[in-house]
Amino acid sequence: EGLIGGIVTTTALLTVLSTFPYFDPLTVTHAAFFAAGICVLAPLGDAAESVVKRSIGVKDMGSIMPGHGGILDRIDALLFVAPFAYYLFELLNYL
Repeated sequence: EGLIGGIVTTTALLTVLSTFPYFDPLTVTHAAFFAAGICVLAPLGDAAESVVKRSIGVKDMGSIMPGHGGILDRIDALLFVAPFAYYLFELLNYL
């Protein structure tokens, strides 16, 4: 349910944002491709972080936010999405 909700929300949000003047060079087609990449890579970042935690036998990587898995759990999707966004925008000459 969370994955499906994330896919729908990401696709809808990027499609709407691509129509705003502030995101002028971002076309709807590019926004859809970006959304698809996010929808695939964000769960992979979470899975990669979970593999690391399981390999070292740790449930939570931090103690600042008990029950939330630590700070790394808050940004694990960015592990793969941030490089994808950078190279996509570089390829599309948005940077």
